[in-house]
Formats: sequence, structure tokens, C-alpha cells
Amino acid sequence: MGGALGLVISLFLSALSLLAVARLLPGFEVRGGMRSALVVALVYGVLKVLLQKALILVSLPFVLVTFGAFVLVINAFLLWLTDKVLERFEIRSLGTLIVGTLLLTAMDFVCRIFVQGGGFF
Repeated sequence: MGGALGLVISLFLSALSLLAVARLLPGFEVRGGMRSALVVALVYGVLKVLLQKALILVSLPFVLVTFGAFVLVINAFLLWLTDKVLERFEIRSLGTLIVGTLLLTAMDFVCRIFVQGGGFF
């Protein structure tokens, strides 16, 4: 699924993922329900689009040495940045940030498979 429909579905699935993590993880809070989750998903998505590739390039030695695991650190930074930009979104501790990043990354992986309509390979 490409184009505008794919972006809308991805945004909606990201918002649902944020709400699921907020429900599962104490200290990870999205205030305001689905509308706020959509805003948080949009801001996080824009930050990822604008900064993720540049941050990966700058930290390429770490990404290579850790076989890509350092991308989780970059995603955690972007999630933390989203927390700082929006009042309706709060992550209360470093541990919550780490677990929340892992959960969102796993959910994002599953959602991408769904949206792109492919299998694992």
C-alpha cells in the first residue's frame, strides 16, 4: 500500500501502538486519547523522517559495530525528543523510555509488514 492511503494507515497504526504501549507500560502516557495519539504519532514520524537517517549516518561506526542495534538508541532519542516537544505525551524514566522504544519498534515492524503487504522476506 503506497501513497496517501499508506501514510494514513501507518499514522493510525502508530497511534494505536502508542496507545497500546501507554496501556501496558506505567510511566508512558498519552494524554487525550486517540486524537492526542495521532498528534504524537505524527510528530514522532516527522522527527524520524527528518533526523533518523542523518543520525544513523553520523553514528554509522556504532551502528555497524552493534549490527544495527544502535538504531534503537537513535529511536529512543527521537521518542525522548517527542516527549520534550509535546505536553500531551510523557515518558517518566529512562527505563520506561527503553522498554517503550523496544515495544514501539517491534510494533512498527509488524505494522510495516501489514501496510506493505509482504511477508518477512
